[in-house]
Order: sequence, then C-alpha cells, then structure tokens
Amino acid sequence: MPLLTIHHKTEYRYSRPVAFGEHRIMLRPRDGHDLRVLSSRLEIDPGPMMLRWIHDVFGNSVAIATFDERADRLTVSSTATIDHNPADPFALTPDDPAYFYPFLYDDEEITDLREYITPQYGDPDGQLSAWALKFLDAQAPTPTFNILSRMTHGIRETFSYRKRHEHGTQHPLDTLQTGSGSCRDYALFMIEALRRLGIAARFVSGYLFIHGDRAHGYVGGGSTHAWVQVYLPSAGWIEFDPTNGIVGSRDLIRVAVARDPRQAIPLHGTYLGPADAFVGMDVSINVVSAGEQAKA
Repeated sequence: MPLLTIHHKTEYRYSRPVAFGEHRIMLRPRDGHDLRVLSSRLEIDPGPMMLRWIHDVFGNSVAIATFDERADRLTVSSTATIDHNPADPFALTPDDPAYFYPFLYDDEEITDLREYITPQYGDPDGQLSAWALKFLDAQAPTPTFNILSRMTHGIRETFSYRKRHEHGTQHPLDTLQTGSGSCRDYALFMIEALRRLGIAARFVSGYLFIHGDRAHGYVGGGSTHAWVQVYLPSAGWIEFDPTNGIVGSRDLIRVAVARDPRQAIPLHGTYLGPADAFVGMDVSINVVSAGEQAKA
C-alpha cells in the first residue's frame, strides 16, 4: 500500500456573523501496527482563541477549539499523510480459544470488554437476536470466523446502502426492518447483533480509500466511513466492514474507536446566534496515494 494523504475540509456558512461555541474535532488518524501518521495539519478559519489536543477515554486524538470572534463562515481543514500497511487477513487455528463459537473471554479481559459485549439498544421482540442466530451452523460448534464473515457479507449482499442526511445513527431495528442504511447504520447494526451473541464489538470511524478498479464496487466513499472491530482472544481487535464486505484493515483508515457511534463524531460544535442564521454546510474529502497526488 502506498503512502496515503487525506484531505478533509468542512465549511459552515451563516447568513450573518455569529459567535462560535466549543468545537471538538476528531479527524487525526489513529496510529497502530498497520497505520503510522507521518504528518498531520489542522487549519481553522477564523483562527481559534485556543486549540488544545487531548486523548479521549478510548485513546482517540481530539482537538478542542474555542473562539473569541464572530464570522459568517467557519472552515476546518485537516490534512494527514500516513503509512498504511494492512496486516494479512487473520486466521485462527483450531488451537486458538476463539476458533469455535461459543467461546469464553479470559477472566482478566472480560471486565474491560463487558461494555462492548452488553447490547446498548432495545430488542423487545428478539428480532436482532433471531437475525444474528441465523449465522450459526445448525450443529454446534460453529467456526467463529464463519459467523463474522457471513454476517459481514450478508449485510452487504442483502441490505440496500443509502446515504442519510438526518442527524445521528438510526436504531438497529430500523436498519433491520427497512433493510437499508448508511455505513454508520450498518456498523451499529452489526455491533448490536454480535453483542447479542456475546461477542465483543465496537464502532470505528475513519476513511475509505477508493483506488482505481475498486471504485465501482465500493460504497460509502466521499465522506467519512464507519465499520466494526471485533475482539477475539489471541487475535485482538479485527476489522470488519459490512458496507463493502472488507475483512481486515485493507483500504480502511482508522480515526476513532468507540463503544457507541455518538462517541465518534468527526466534527461537533455549536454557534451562538439566531436559529435561522445557519445557511448550510459543505464537506469535501479526498484520499489519494502519493503517486496520484503528484500527478494531480
């Protein structure tokens, strides 16, 4: 995989100058074994009175900006260059404790994983549980990878992807009943289904690298992307993208992980002024390889 550069620009437009409240910006890629940030630049106009960086409870990088001047536009531009080296797809062996489902998490890990195993959304009639159970073999035990792979590809093949402009992520039952949703909806749906099987799963926000011949088959590009991480004993956190049927971190650029999508919003803030002052928001995102960037 070549070096990749991510350009992400968001511009808020107002009909008159307004004051800005605190803005939390979660756009810097998350370093890991397969991803190393080589450079990162954040530009904000008008310039903030103060800009500070923190690591949140999940270890994500968050920039917090506060302002002391009014303006009719607010522009946030992030540029990051990364070295992305996805690991080979994971392969459990029959000797691994999670090779077959059901499996048990180690006593030393279960306390820290509990919130990723406990369902966060209601399922009063057991519809999510029933859907999740369809991926188990009739005769137990089922190879764990088969469950995860079937579920990832099952969502991609049987649900209809659609961009939603409504605020937030829809309830997993809405995704199931309509058979459609955005990448964030798919991720949350798969997470909740896995949690009902007792498998630890969490939400990932980041970017999708759409390259050449893959452009026709991928969806969810042109904006931030979302997928799932699953924790397995001896394998750790493994990526699954139900929107595109990707297993592993190929073409996925991780920015933030969270228990719930509401904890991984790329850019969130407030303004002080009349409600009708807000005119609109424009977002442009481009992920390119170093070679493509040089030709541009």
